[in-house]
Amino acid sequence: MSAVAGRPFSLARPGFDASHDLFRQTVRAFVERDIVPRHEEWCRAGMVDKELFARAGAAGLLGIDVPESHGGGGVPDFRYNAIITEEGARAHVASSVAGLHLHIDVCVPYFLDAATDAQRDRWLPGICAGTLVTALAMTEPSCGSDVAAMTTTATRDGDHYVINGAKTFISNSQNFDLLLLACKTDPTQRHRGISIIVVEADRPGLERGRRLAKAGQHSADTGELFFTDVRVPVANRLGAEGGGFAQLMTKLPRERLSIAVGAVAQAEAALDLTLGYVGERHAFGRPIGSFQNSRFRLAEMRTEIDIARVFVDRQIEALNAGELTPEAAAEAKWWTTEMCHRVVDGCVQLHGGYGYMDEYPVSRAWRDTRVMRILGGTTEIMKEVIGRGMGL
Repeated sequence: MSAVAGRPFSLARPGFDASHDLFRQTVRAFVERDIVPRHEEWCRAGMVDKELFARAGAAGLLGIDVPESHGGGGVPDFRYNAIITEEGARAHVASSVAGLHLHIDVCVPYFLDAATDAQRDRWLPGICAGTLVTALAMTEPSCGSDVAAMTTTATRDGDHYVINGAKTFISNSQNFDLLLLACKTDPTQRHRGISIIVVEADRPGLERGRRLAKAGQHSADTGELFFTDVRVPVANRLGAEGGGFAQLMTKLPRERLSIAVGAVAQAEAALDLTLGYVGERHAFGRPIGSFQNSRFRLAEMRTEIDIARVFVDRQIEALNAGELTPEAAAEAKWWTTEMCHRVVDGCVQLHGGYGYMDEYPVSRAWRDTRVMRILGGTTEIMKEVIGRGMGL
């Protein structure tokens, strides 16, 4: 029985074995040693130290599914990625782990699936070592869910592209070395005009804009990027020209499942905090957890989390088997993030006035988890994906 959120999970997780438990111990030790002591400082700074990626690489936490020949672990098993997300939530430092999540869950698959041998040799060793930090740029100031409406262009000029445009809400915006840029190589086309180009951070004309102030996830930097006649070799394109939209769509299910893993883990972490609080806090001469309303609400939370985890674990198995569908990932993403919101909001309520105080982790969890219903595709977009899959 795998440990989750600091205690045994109430249901067995048959997909996780002793090797996963050993890895969990490694991750937990890393989080406690290298993240927890710096988390408050990073929240105030609005970003983690870039050195965190190198330390994670040295600990073997990056590129788990990258072949050993390129510096990775050579184990294409998403359960290990899930453990990193879960342990960040357990320690209440999920926002400081968010950049690592983007690096390994979202960006690495593009390099594994679309890069040439030369590109892999060039970039993957540094990605696994944490000396090359990655980011993905899709969203633009006037384009969010409608990815095909992007206007950032990459115009062919001999053996280079010349890039112009802007991106916003970019995670790892201040720390990245390699940017996976979704842009229009053919502005006359919507979907078929999009390509993915790797842009190095030191390219002339690439400007990091302001770091955006957010309601939550304060240690996870999010910012703007501007491109003015940025010249990038055609050799930096990942995959075929015009094949970017298909790449984005095939990678989104994994990203959405990763968000679902985090939603369940953060809901569980908030529940654990609340169980401790309601056992210690007294009202009318008895622990507030002993009141029927408290017991019923906590029972509902426990049940929802258990149901969500079983479904998400099943989708992890599907991902590992190459069978995860966009619809199943969308189901996991929207339902778990909405569940997380209900649970964390209920936990704040059970904390009373203290739940609204920033010094209490449950208050920060409430603030940090709100964005999960938006990023990676809003709840409404997830329902569209599911509905279309039903033939509606």
